[in-house]
Amino acid sequence: MPKKAKSKAKSKAKLNIKKSKKGRRAAPPKRRKVAVSIPALEAAATKAADFAAKHEAAAAESKGAAEQRRSDADAARQEVAKLEAAAKKAKRDVAWGAAAVKEANNRAAKLDALAEKARREATGREAAAERARRAAAEKARREAARQAKREAAEKARLEAIERAKRKAAEKAERDAARKAEREAARQAKREAAEKAKIEAAERAQREAAEKAEREAARKVEREAAERAEREAAEQ
Repeated sequence: MPKKAKSKAKSKAKLNIKKSKKGRRAAPPKRRKVAVSIPALEAAATKAADFAAKHEAAAAESKGAAEQRRSDADAARQEVAKLEAAAKKAKRDVAWGAAAVKEANNRAAKLDALAEKARREATGREAAAERARRAAAEKARREAARQAKREAAEKARLEAIERAKRKAAEKAERDAARKAEREAARQAKREAAEKAKIEAAERAQREAAEKAEREAARKVEREAAERAEREAAEQ
């Protein structure tokens, strides 16, 4: 077998070993890359097995290179064993990844259930908050209505008191006016009575004076008549 083909097979085997090591070192989130490389590993193992068979056939044909070819065949078989072990490990990793995916799905389902529960609880809390807000608004409205009613009643009471005061003041003013009128009437009546009394007294006094004058005049007339009669009788 040519040396170029040998070196190429070795480089491919090394590359497959590196790929298998990378698969072993890969982090759990990247298990899908390992699962994707399994067919490549199996193809590489098949290719390596074919390569070993070709080496064995070439060893039978060429005695001079038999030892080298047997060594290469052993190396290839070891590489195949390693690749098969790597493939088995990759399969185990894939199985583990599937279990991890299932666990992740279960966790995701639980998280979805918890999220749904939290959403329902949040909806319930929002509904309760809305009910509380409406109740508070209704309470505030009723309180405002009661306050307005109390203020209106107080205003009406004050207005009633003010009206009563005005009516009392007006009544007192009217009573005072009537009292003043009655007092003025009584005063006028007293004054009229006094005036009438004075006038009556003056009239009686005048009449008495006139009567006295008349009586005095009649007396003078009588005395004069008597004197005249006496004088006439004496003559």
